Amino acid sequence: MWEIDRKKCLRCGACVGVCPKLALELKESGINHDEKLCIECGLCKRICPMGAIKVEEGM
Repeated sequence: MWEIDRKKCLRCGACVGVCPKLALELKESGINHDEKLCIECGLCKRICPMGAIKVEEGM
């Protein structure tokens, strides 16, 4: 499971840059997440400076 707290998200794109499966995309409205590509590795959660991402790591 992957969730983002849009109130905390700065839209800095740090999470997008570390995603090994390109499952995240920075849009004007915020971060888009493609759950079909996501492997729930948790890298995005670890890099987020605001702690806006919650991931139940699947690996």
